[in-house]
Amino acid sequence: MTASVTTTLNDVNIDAVAGLAGKIQQQPEVAGTQWNASVNWKGGFRSEARIRDFGPMVSDEPGALGGTDTGPNPVEQVLAALGNCLAVGYAANATAMGIELRDLNIELSGDLDLHTFLGLAPQGNAGYDNISVKVHIDSDGSDEDIRALHEKVVGTSPVGHTLSREVPVKIDLV
Repeated sequence: MTASVTTTLNDVNIDAVAGLAGKIQQQPEVAGTQWNASVNWKGGFRSEARIRDFGPMVSDEPGALGGTDTGPNPVEQVLAALGNCLAVGYAANATAMGIELRDLNIELSGDLDLHTFLGLAPQGNAGYDNISVKVHIDSDGSDEDIRALHEKVVGTSPVGHTLSREVPVKIDLV
């Protein structure tokens, strides 16, 4: 009987990542994926998102915006989604480059003007005017390797790309 060996670095299964990349090279159609979520309103400004088989992710607004502050609000969740996506990118790409990450911390902030959201400037922008991200990496990699890692992650982040370009959004009432 032959034992299976899985190589990991940064708690990332390198073999699984390489296997997926290889499969996509052989079968490009495998790269086209669709992701789904459903959200149910729970009263007031509270709602719960369900994704795959995970428990509900609670959303609410802070008290100053009329909520009960039982969870992060949607614009905070956008920041978290970007940060989580970047963390995946750093872990995957550092692992592929053979760089050990000792610590990774990503701080995100965004400036949002509430005028449009509150109906006070209907033609304005209800979304973020800008988002700032600070990435702190403690690693055994050289400064040059960490810079290359950073460039790769920023250039390939699905959430980063989604936020930085116009994406058609179709919202149907059914």
